[in-house]
Amino acid sequence: MENLQKHRLLWVDDEIEHLKAHLIFLREKGFQVDTATNGKDALGLLSKQTYSLVFLDENMPGLSGLETLMRIKEKSPSLPVVMVTKSEEEDIMDQAIGSKIADYLIKPVNPKQVLSSIKKILGSQSLITQKTTTDYQSAFAEIGLRINDRLSYEEWYEVYRQLVYWELELQQADSPMNEVLLMQKTEANNQFIRFIKDNYADWLQSDEAPMMSHTLMKRKILPLLKEKQPVVMVVIDNFRYDQWQLIRQQLAPYFTVREDELYFSILPTATQYARNAIFSGLLPDNIRKIRPDLWVEEDDEGSKNQHEEALLKDYFERIRQGNTRVHYQKIGDTESGRKMLDNYHQLKDYDLSVVVVNFVDMLSHARTEMKMIRELISDESSYRSLTLSWFQHSPLFELLRRLANDQVKVVVTTDHGTIRVQNAIKVVGDRNTNTNLRYKQGKNLAYDARSVYEVRKPESIFLPKPNVSTSYIFATGNDFFAYPNNYNYYVSYYKDSFQHGGISMEEMLIPFAILEPRT
Repeated sequence: MENLQKHRLLWVDDEIEHLKAHLIFLREKGFQVDTATNGKDALGLLSKQTYSLVFLDENMPGLSGLETLMRIKEKSPSLPVVMVTKSEEEDIMDQAIGSKIADYLIKPVNPKQVLSSIKKILGSQSLITQKTTTDYQSAFAEIGLRINDRLSYEEWYEVYRQLVYWELELQQADSPMNEVLLMQKTEANNQFIRFIKDNYADWLQSDEAPMMSHTLMKRKILPLLKEKQPVVMVVIDNFRYDQWQLIRQQLAPYFTVREDELYFSILPTATQYARNAIFSGLLPDNIRKIRPDLWVEEDDEGSKNQHEEALLKDYFERIRQGNTRVHYQKIGDTESGRKMLDNYHQLKDYDLSVVVVNFVDMLSHARTEMKMIRELISDESSYRSLTLSWFQHSPLFELLRRLANDQVKVVVTTDHGTIRVQNAIKVVGDRNTNTNLRYKQGKNLAYDARSVYEVRKPESIFLPKPNVSTSYIFATGNDFFAYPNNYNYYVSYYKDSFQHGGISMEEMLIPFAILEPRT
């Protein structure tokens, strides 16, 4: 635990002579303790000396305890203050707590209460770090054993939830076990990759498969619509489970979470494939065959998701529910978000309103292309932090608060996640090969087959095959594809960037949540 004796304390009380026993007790414990008998003298000491903690009497003549507290906070907002009071009046406590006191004690106090308060305030981070580290060390072996078992997809959900939970806990506790957790995630991803290679193609032919992009509408959205209440479905592009866990905390005052699940993005874990599959209820090759007018090939000009609204409405026509009132809207920037809020009333006029939000995807691309964003997003923690900061000030948060206020049910989900890439894999293709760093589609691709998931027959996993010799390869874990030309520059430019399209827990195991407004 942190050495608390290095801290200097200030105790302010107009009857300080009655507290000699407390002061002696603290000094015997090794603390340096200064005293003042009024607010003015206390402020004078604070201007000359640095203190770790202030004990402040609430009821003093002249400058009152609350007035002194306000002045302390004006000059030193982060300095912890413990209010000591004879009064238990609710109004006084509300004022003190509203002024962000660290703790309060009711007179008469005993020395052990004082020491406990000091430990709670000054030693809390150390205690939290120690406890979290110990708890993860206990969980480490259990998770390791599970990873090396032959897990079902439901068990993979649980393993990934555990890993994300500990990642967030260790980050918050600033624990030295962070590096160990990252190593365990890497090992888990290695086993997850084998799991996907063994099972993915079979899932696409089976009714026993987990929920995937193309079955999301049938399994989750259609049953919700049968409840005969408007549903707003928010699809946040490129959104991971760890990011969702932070945003979920922000929504807690407004919604209860009726369901909070993981499901599988299809391959490639890229918007063109996964999101089109969500809205159409079809796998990519079936979209291409059934609605070729709504499918955009890799080498075609324009957005690969320009037909999302048409695919969504076509889905309801195809399942003979064409009378379902469906609305589609995309938020690409703050301006389009504000316009959506200006026309907010429209969302409640439809059975299903789908709102696609592109910010997180834009953020991951900006991290690659803009030096300033690269500086801001140096690791997983900063990526989560910037996502949270965006959400707290976004039109999306305002939209969700309004929906909660109007008792509208909300679905939050995504099309795929993303992973921070580290390791370059050389691949060679012709000029028609697509540019994605996590998967390649093309003819005569040259690569080390041991380092990728190769699919020589795209039809086996329901992917389009523009040419007879077209094949697909997928990067796994934290690998990314690099061309031999200008190889070193290419590697240094993309290393540590956030990419999607391949196989990892972060990309494939993605959140789906149903939110019920609080009444």
